[in-house]
This record gives sequence, C-alpha cells and structure tokens, in this order.
Amino acid sequence: MGENAMVEEEALMLQGQADIWKYMFHFADSMALKSAVELRIPDIIHRHDGPITLTQITTSLPDATSPDPTYLARIMSLLVRRNIFSAHHPSDGGDTLYGLTHSSRWLLSDSAVNLAPMLLLENHPTLLAPWHYLSHCVREGGEAFKKTHGGDIWALASESPHFNKLFNDGMACTARIVMEAIILAYKEGFESIGSLVDVGGGTGGTVSKIVKAYPHIKCINFDLPHVVATAPEHDGVTHVGGDMFHSIPNADAVFMKWILHDWSDEDCIKILKNCKKAISKEKGKVIIVEFVLKPEGKGLFDDTAFVFDLVMIAHTSGKERTELEWKNLLKEAGFPRYQIINIPSFLSIIEAYPA
Repeated sequence: MGENAMVEEEALMLQGQADIWKYMFHFADSMALKSAVELRIPDIIHRHDGPITLTQITTSLPDATSPDPTYLARIMSLLVRRNIFSAHHPSDGGDTLYGLTHSSRWLLSDSAVNLAPMLLLENHPTLLAPWHYLSHCVREGGEAFKKTHGGDIWALASESPHFNKLFNDGMACTARIVMEAIILAYKEGFESIGSLVDVGGGTGGTVSKIVKAYPHIKCINFDLPHVVATAPEHDGVTHVGGDMFHSIPNADAVFMKWILHDWSDEDCIKILKNCKKAISKEKGKVIIVEFVLKPEGKGLFDDTAFVFDLVMIAHTSGKERTELEWKNLLKEAGFPRYQIINIPSFLSIIEAYPA
C-alpha cells in the first residue's frame, strides 16, 4: 500500500470511528428535543415574538420550582448545533439570544400543524423499551412490543386511557400534516367519489378534513369501539366502531392512512379483501397512504422511511414496503391495478383498483 493510500485509509478509519460515536449517542438528540418540548421552549420563544435570552426562557418555564439555567444552556447548545434553534451572539458581549428556526416551528403547540405530540409519543418510555429487543426478534422471532409489555400496542391503548390519549394525539398531529398535502394534491381523486370510509381513522381528524374540503362526500370514520368512543363530533362524519378484520362499512372508496404498515402481509391481505367487499367492482377504489421504500432514494424523507421500517419491528408486527412489495400484496388481495401518486409529504398515495 502506497503512502497516499495509507493516508486515505487512516482518514477513512477515523471518519468511521466518528460515525460510530455519532450513532452511539443519537438518542441524545431525541432526548434533548423531547426536553425542549416538555419545557415548552418553542412556545416561550414564540410568545416573545423574537429571539430571547436564556434568563428570559428560564423565568418563563412552566411549573419550574428551582430552574437550573446551566443545564438549559447545555441542552440549547446541542439543539443549536442541530439547527433546532438559532443563537445570536451580540457584538457588545451581551447575553446570547435564542430564536426559532424552520425546524422548531414544527413544535409550536398552538400551531395548526405541529409534530410535538408525535415526538412525545415516540419518545415515551413505553415505546422506547421495545427497541432494546430488536436483537431478540432476530434471534427468536416474535414481536418486540409483546416481549416487552406482554401484549400488543392496541391492547395497551384499550386498557390505558393515558396511553390511548397519547397515541391518538400523536396520530392526529401527523394526520393533520399529511392531510394538508393530500387535500391539495389529490383533488381529482376526491371529486370522483360520493362516499368514503376511513379505516383506522382514529378520532376522525383525517376524515373531517376530507369532508370539509369536499362536502359532497358522505364520510364514515371507522375504528375500534374504544377509539371512536372518545372521538368528538365532526360535521358530515359518522363514527362507526368495528373490526377491519371482520368487515368494513360499504362506500365508493376506502381510505387507509398509515394502517397497513402496522400489519404483516397475511393480515394486510385480510384487510384488503374486506376493503374489496366494501366497494363496487366497477367504480370502487382503495386509497392507501403509506411510505414507499426506495433503497437508492435520496429524497427528503427516504431515510425516514427506513427508520420507520425499524419502528414497525419495535412497535407492531408490520413493515414498510417497496413498490414491488406493494404490487405483490395488492395483486394477491385482488387489486390487479394500482398507481402511486407522489405528494409533498413524507408519505405517498397508492390508488388500488379491484378491476
């Protein structure tokens, strides 16, 4: 090996070491971000209508009995490096001013679209614990969540009102974000149908957006009885409790956002076959909103899709799928035709037809 090759190899090994250190402590980013949300730091800065000092943040912390500004300074330093917050150092030597960035604006609690509830859900101890069982799943199969908690995530939600609310709030906040993109990008898809059932629609936030934008559509929000029991009333929406593995209410179209990724191929085929029974063979369709894995993808959210595939191992029995996997799944369930519609979102629309 020549001298130049040796220098290059040493540089690559050093970079490799740096990468391992970075990934070893990636959880620190999540914990710092979670603490900022719990402390309502984005909201505090937003209320001041501009960048503020650490002292101003500390004195505005909710329920703070004896706040420690040195801890906060260290947390903010990391979050500034991650571009979650901005930091301006006055030339006169005054206190550093911390401001919002395009990232932290997604964490404002009073914003119509914000990711704070999803961040708190995914970083809750209940959902973090199964991640320690990934290697167990490789060795012996099974589901990480069941290994950790003795039952699946749906059972826990039905038994724990606190976790059920945490889960529903997380799902609702992502629904609002995705639906803004869908409402704008899928206009022709909605205009052609008269009735729609949202399968696994949670508390109805998603379908309420659809009926508000397209009031001619008769909408049904369909989910497990304990979920719809806590659902608020929405104009033009009928809540129906049931089990998608048994039957699905009839409609021109079935809408499923972030549902099939929670389930195995076998379970997805059962759900899709029930979808097929619920729609007409001639004009019916199933509107699936999910990730489409792109192994060589370089898009904004392609990396996130592969992270979510591991989220599925940790929390469900499901998986994220490539286009070929979606094609094979749909074909086996009785949907020989499909098209993928890209929208400005982290998810895509997969339109499936029974004929």
